[in-house]
This record gives sequence, C-alpha cells and structure tokens, in this order.
Amino acid sequence: MSHSRRAFLHNATALALLAQSRRLLSQQGMQHQMGSNPSPPVNAAAAPLPMLHSLELPSFVDELPLPERIDAVKDHKIRVTMREIHHKVHRDVPATRIWSYGPTALAPVIEARSNHPVHVEWINQLPQHHFLPIDYTLHGCGHDVPEVRACVHLHGAKAPPKDDGQPEDWFVPGKSRVCTYPVQQEATALWYHDHAMGLNRLNIYAGLMGQFLIRDEHEDSLNLPSGKYELPLTVYDRDFTSDGQLFYPVSPNPAKPWVSEFTADAVMVNGKIRPFATVEPRVYRIRLLNAANSRFFQLSLQSPTSTTPHPKPETFHQIGSDQGLLQAPVALTTLSIAPGERADLLLDFSQLAGRNVHIRQGAFDILEFRVAATAPQPTPLPTTLRTIPRPDPATAVKTRTITLNEYQDGVGNSMVMLLNRTHWHEPVTETPKLNTTEIWEFVNLTEDVHPMHLHLVRFQILDRRVFDTFDYLMHKKLRYISPARAPEANESGWKDVVQCTPGEITRILVHFDGYAGRYLYHCHILEHEANDMMRPFEVIA
Repeated sequence: MSHSRRAFLHNATALALLAQSRRLLSQQGMQHQMGSNPSPPVNAAAAPLPMLHSLELPSFVDELPLPERIDAVKDHKIRVTMREIHHKVHRDVPATRIWSYGPTALAPVIEARSNHPVHVEWINQLPQHHFLPIDYTLHGCGHDVPEVRACVHLHGAKAPPKDDGQPEDWFVPGKSRVCTYPVQQEATALWYHDHAMGLNRLNIYAGLMGQFLIRDEHEDSLNLPSGKYELPLTVYDRDFTSDGQLFYPVSPNPAKPWVSEFTADAVMVNGKIRPFATVEPRVYRIRLLNAANSRFFQLSLQSPTSTTPHPKPETFHQIGSDQGLLQAPVALTTLSIAPGERADLLLDFSQLAGRNVHIRQGAFDILEFRVAATAPQPTPLPTTLRTIPRPDPATAVKTRTITLNEYQDGVGNSMVMLLNRTHWHEPVTETPKLNTTEIWEFVNLTEDVHPMHLHLVRFQILDRRVFDTFDYLMHKKLRYISPARAPEANESGWKDVVQCTPGEITRILVHFDGYAGRYLYHCHILEHEANDMMRPFEVIA
C-alpha cells in the first residue's frame, strides 16, 4: 500500500501536511456554516472558523462508553429511532450536535441468533433540515427531493431486496419502515448504517451507525470471552470546530462541495476522543468496526513505560473477519482495517497486570486500557475455530471484470469515480443467476485502495496480482508483471469487503444464494460511492 496516496497521508511523518490541512479547513468554515442554506453573494468574505486540534486535548480523561444491548431473540419486534442529540466527545469540549439511532451517541448493539428472524421498525425522527453541506449535483440528491432522507442498510446481511436498505428506498422525518432480517447466517458481526442516495456520507458522518451481532451454537461451544469481557469498539474520525461542532470539509467550488476523500483530525472510539477503559488481567474479545467515511486504520497494541515510551507492539490475535470466524486464530502486531470492515480480536492482558496498554493508530494513541493490578487469569486460546472450505475457482460459471476508474480535471482534482466507466443510473450489466458461483475481478486503475462491498453475499478472496496499467489503458492489453499473491491469513475467511490495491487485479469467488432481485456493489469510501462508484446488480431466479 506504500504507493497509495492515502497510505502516505496516513503515515505519521505527515504531521506538517496535517497541520496545513487544518488551516485549509478553517478557510472553508463559512461554506460549512451555511450548510444547505442559500449561497451568499459571490463577493461575500468567508469568515474562517477556528478548528479544534484534538492532539492539544488531555488524553484518557473520559471513560470508554459501551452501547446498550438489545436481545433480538427476546424482543421479536425492535423499534430503533433516529434522532438529533447533543453529545460530549471529550471532557473539555462543548457538547456536539450529532444524529444517532438512540438517545446516546452509541447506537444499541442488536444481538440476534442464527435462524431467528429479527423485525426492526426504523423510525425517522430527524430534523427537517440537514446541518452538513449537501451537494445537490450528486445523483439522487437534487432540489427535487427532501433535504433529509434516511434508509437503513444492515451491512453484511443476507436479506430480501425489500429489506436490504437500498439507496433509493429512503423515507423522510415523521415516517418509519419495518424490515425483516431472516438471519440465516453463521455467527458474525454486521453493522447497520444509513444508505440514502447522495446523503449517506453526511448521515453516517453525523452519527448514524451501529453494530449487529449474530450468535450461533458453534460460537457458543468455543467459550469465547462474553458479557463484560466482550467489548464492541467502533472507530472513526471527525473534524470539529473549536466550539465542538462537527465540521465536514468541502471543495473550493460552492456549487459542487463534494470532496473525494479526507482524513479528519480526531480519531474517535465509541464516540469519544482518546478514552480509557479499565480491564482485568485476562483475555478480552474486541468486536472492532471501522465506520470512518474514508480513513483506513493501521492499529497496534503497545504498553509504554517510563523507561520504554515506544516499546515493540504487543501480539494480539484475530479470530474473525467481516462474515464470521476464521479457521484458526491469526497472530498480529498490526491490523489494517478499511472503511466498512470488521475484525474480531482477542487481546490478552493476563501478563500486563497493573500496566496501561494503548491501541495506537499509526504513531498516535487512541485508546488506553488500564489493566487492574489483580491476580492474572490466563486463558488458553482456541487452536481451531471452524472449518472453512478453500475457494475453488473451477466452481465458477462466469468471470466478471470490473474496472475501478477515477476521472480528474486539468489540475488533478477528482471529478467522478466509476465502476466499469458506468454511472449508477445506467442499465444493470451484472446479472448472476441464483445459486451459482462467479469470479469477480476488480481491476484498479486508480491511485487509491478501494474497499469494495457487495450486498447480499459473502465471498472469499482468491488472489491479487500486479499488472501493467499503461498497457491496459493504452492498448487494452492485460499483462501481469508479478505472480498471483494469496490473501493475508486474516483475510482468508468469509468477507463482504475486500481491499483492492492500486495497480492490481483483485479476484474474489462469490456464491449468489439467498434471494433473487436487485442489489448493489460499491466502494465503501463513502465519498466515492456518492459520486458515482456504486452500481446495481440483479440476481436472476
């Protein structure tokens, strides 16, 4: 990923660039402050907004909040309400206006069991006007539709089309929608978030996301940490003005404020800036979700001391990915996790009694675990988790080639992002048959890593391979310049998001089962899918 411009931005050595970006964001302040209100006269002076610099705030002064849990087996009909609330992201920052799926900044974790259907009534009680800057030029986001719209997508769910939460199935404040999720899936961590056409990048940034955990008997048999020893962690980044209000960056063009991607100043964990959690010296299970708009996280675990302020990273284990348990635990010292991806982790604090342990993003601490000075409770890790059949390309009835394209203006600014050079509203071109298997190969012709997500299905990664992009673009010739590279060990399970690296062809093996009907696939960088890196596919009965 070193040749990706996003990876460069994430490098800790880019502090000077980060400071410069804060100044640029301040200069955009008036545009943000206007939100969706009419534009001022063209000769109006833009008053800079002072920005919050999160690194200047004291660390680890707020306790890590944990979400309410809803037992979907006991409560067959769940009601979840979207609303505007005010929430303190840090002890020393004024309360922030956000949107949430509940009365607090953390949406409830819905806990379901495999093969027990869940019925959720999603209730929209949001305000009539948006407080973040709408780009009315984006597809499906014009002045002819209501300013505030929402629809809920249960990401990773095998659900009928009518309950999938597709971008055009939005509903407005004062309305609600009941969705039924059959939960015919193995134990895993899904998440729910807004998916309204042209607005979901703003609605999720405002706070509309939550976790959805599925349990089953096989997971129960493993005796993994549970209850207070299982911690849902949702990680994302945000910019704030100095008065604590959310700031969403915009382009220099007031008529088209869309930006292609960004990394924000403050990394949030469960709605707080650099919180702390008190834990016991034993193994904890971490259900990690990257809910950022466009930021990739490079996470490690370190235990600094007065004599070793920057020690070697501690080893932790990943036991599951997007669609459930891996075949066996994978030892890691760094985890790369893209927007939309989930990771099921085991952190062993049994040898760290009385010490503080930090989760780090790059060079910065984002969460402190305070390990109690009590008797350690060592727990052996399971050696096997479940059987996962390895993908066999020979089972595929078709191979589909999908190019990832970016179009820029004369000075290199992104104008639009496309899949197969095709816009969302053009006719469906991917029509897999129900109960068949296909290979989808993503040909990345851009400079970015794109986390590609398919609705309805789970898949396995086959391989990645470097190719000559010049030959491909200029001569329509596919010429590989490296051997195929197998997925990393922690990518070898079932997935629903795959990181497609620049200058490579990433192949996945997908089995289309569950339901016939229209679904979609898209880049999970929210700014990309909004303009217009999102396409429908239709499963044919």
